[in-house]
Amino acid sequence: MPDPHFSELILPQNEQPSMSQLLSSLKRTTLTIHNRLSSIRTDAAFVSHVAQAYRPRPLVANERCGSWYIHPDDKTASAYFKSTDGHERAWKFSTRRLNLHLVQMIEDNDGIIVVDSTRRGKRMPDALSTTLPIWCTVLNMALLPSHPSSPTLHLPPFLPASNHAQITALLPQFLSSLQALNLNLPTCLTKPLRPVWVTPESSLPEGEATGSAPIFDDFRPVICCTASRRVVGSEMDEGGYIQGAGDDTENWAHGLTPPVFWDHVDQLIAAAEADLTDLISKLTSDRRSAESESKAKSSPRKDLTRHIAVCPLPLEDSAEDPGECHIALTPETTPKESWIKSPTHLQVGLGKSKAASRNLRSALPEICDFASSYLSRTANTTSPGRIIVACESGRELSVGVALALCCYLFDGEGKFHEPSPETCYTKTLIKSRLGSIMTVYPEANPSRSTLQSVNSFLMDWHK
Repeated sequence: MPDPHFSELILPQNEQPSMSQLLSSLKRTTLTIHNRLSSIRTDAAFVSHVAQAYRPRPLVANERCGSWYIHPDDKTASAYFKSTDGHERAWKFSTRRLNLHLVQMIEDNDGIIVVDSTRRGKRMPDALSTTLPIWCTVLNMALLPSHPSSPTLHLPPFLPASNHAQITALLPQFLSSLQALNLNLPTCLTKPLRPVWVTPESSLPEGEATGSAPIFDDFRPVICCTASRRVVGSEMDEGGYIQGAGDDTENWAHGLTPPVFWDHVDQLIAAAEADLTDLISKLTSDRRSAESESKAKSSPRKDLTRHIAVCPLPLEDSAEDPGECHIALTPETTPKESWIKSPTHLQVGLGKSKAASRNLRSALPEICDFASSYLSRTANTTSPGRIIVACESGRELSVGVALALCCYLFDGEGKFHEPSPETCYTKTLIKSRLGSIMTVYPEANPSRSTLQSVNSFLMDWHK
């Protein structure tokens, strides 16, 4: 028998893990669900101290992360300032997320407290350090154009002067993009908006002890509260504390949401790590069942215009109410031949997620024709037609369809008209109508794919 070749020999494996494997294992033992939930509760306690120090200014969660750090009973509203709009050399004023619903609240309460957090190593999220200051300055220029301090941009002192200069140069462009929407902007603001930054390293005013909130004579403060303490090194050195624990929930939360967390905070934190996944599954399942029962009884509607409203599914048959046209966007894909249920009820099976957004493009001609036929029949009646659009969330696909209907079937004064071959839809018109919708319904969240389908339909409809 010939001697075996070296490549055929089975040698004993080195069972000692590499340094990389050791560090990865240690990181996993630190970034546990239990540590995240405990860190969130710790940071939420700091947010409560900030609220007391600046009371009675209301707490506003910058979604999605901010809601983890505010008990639902203490949360007044949500804001939508994106960190990506504040990234260096990618600065932007969002005409989609205008956050105009905050202006009246700021004026009524002499400011608000916007809560957010960020990942390990950063002082504060870009949404609070840059995106929100840009928003304040652009709104000051639009709402208080004659005030001498309106064009002044305020940024945190740790940002370089070059950032300040470059962003300041972009402000006229940002202002023009807002003015191009031709919206009815708030008129209530009497002092300029100005960001004030608070982190766990900050010294809070004495309002918490004295019971009197600090007064700002020259401006309305938008207090940018970073909930998490900054961790410069590794989480492994922090005794289980995780900076920005509420971020990137898709990677750790297993479906847990802030309302469910706060309803069961003691039970969740007391549970063993090995039991948390099953416990979260049970708690979230119970919440979904309760919400489904509530929706079955009554789906809350949100009026976007005089003639169009949106709501979550289910949407009842409209046969008993000829004054309404119901358009249901369901998560099951169905053939077009089956969509029309009655002259006032359309059930469009688009599918789920990105597939639904893509399928919306080919469905919009039928949806708009159906709505147009309904409005034509009711145009000369004493009760003008009303269209209700529903999707699973009431915030995504339904808003995209509402935007298409608003552009396709109504003029600038909200009057119904049937489009002619000469009708032309511009990006400016679509942005303006979307801005109006987002102003009355800040919680709306049409995806980029959904908006692309709407744009494609409106820009190419006559071809």
